[in-house]
Amino acid sequence: MLFRSRSPQLKGHIEQGRELKKIFLEPEKYSERGFMLPLISDKYAVKKEKAVKPLTISYFTDPICSTCWIFQPLLRKLELQYGEFIDIEYHMGGLLPSWEEYSKGMISNPSDAARLWDDMAHKHHMPLDGDIWIEDPLDSSYPPSIAFKAAQIQDSDKAISFLRRMKEMLFVEKKNINKWEHLEKAALTSGLDAALLRKDIAGQGHQRFMEDLKHAQELGIHVFPTLIFKVDGFSRLSLRGYQPYDRIEEYISKYVKGAKPAEIGLNVAQLFDKFNQLNESEIAFILDMDSSAVNEELELLAAQDIIQAHHIKNGSYWTLS
Repeated sequence: MLFRSRSPQLKGHIEQGRELKKIFLEPEKYSERGFMLPLISDKYAVKKEKAVKPLTISYFTDPICSTCWIFQPLLRKLELQYGEFIDIEYHMGGLLPSWEEYSKGMISNPSDAARLWDDMAHKHHMPLDGDIWIEDPLDSSYPPSIAFKAAQIQDSDKAISFLRRMKEMLFVEKKNINKWEHLEKAALTSGLDAALLRKDIAGQGHQRFMEDLKHAQELGIHVFPTLIFKVDGFSRLSLRGYQPYDRIEEYISKYVKGAKPAEIGLNVAQLFDKFNQLNESEIAFILDMDSSAVNEELELLAAQDIIQAHHIKNGSYWTLS
């Protein structure tokens, strides 16, 4: 009886072991930056209760939203400076159901999106390559959005890493993240169980995405990113579109008395230990450094084989070697 009751769990471990063997034998096929695959199910792990923080920010975003990609440095700096006071809840907004159902401003087809992305890259100095919309255009943002909601079922922190990795693949590596082969690699490098993710994409992940869409529609959210500041469960303010960092700080100070930004206290190398992949403007913004000083540090770390550069059409990004 005991064996029968544990049979599904044992079967899962055996299947996961087989996948692990494949990854070891063909790492280039299954992962791009190493991998983190859970060998033991988290089922019996002791879950730490998260501390209740005074301010919650509901963040409505989309995996293919270029403005949300530009917003990434601000999110990372908020985590480092105000993580003690704020909890950011991620919600998917459903930016692109399909091209037949989309027409906003000057954007009505993939070619328009390509031009927008190139313009955004030059304006904000973030690596962003619009050629994906010419070479292998996405027909919807729903598949990666559903994948993110499925990832949240496993682990909310790993889901955020998974979302970031999907964005890196799309915006700088020109990979169509509607395709399972790329979602699987992003899952493995984020510490997720890829087999379970695929199962949840077809089940609970899809359901949770529909709930996010309904929530966004009820709040009248059509611009991404949108930040909703909530205190004691009640919405106090919403900010729509790209926001300067000091404006977000202003509202954190308003709603959390005594909230002061923490000293980041990291150098460039230590920042890579935390985030793994960064670009020059991201580092300069987070550490308040001059761009020339950042480039000197990057070249020094690259010479020591600590990091390596990846050059694309509209900039460069750097990863741990």
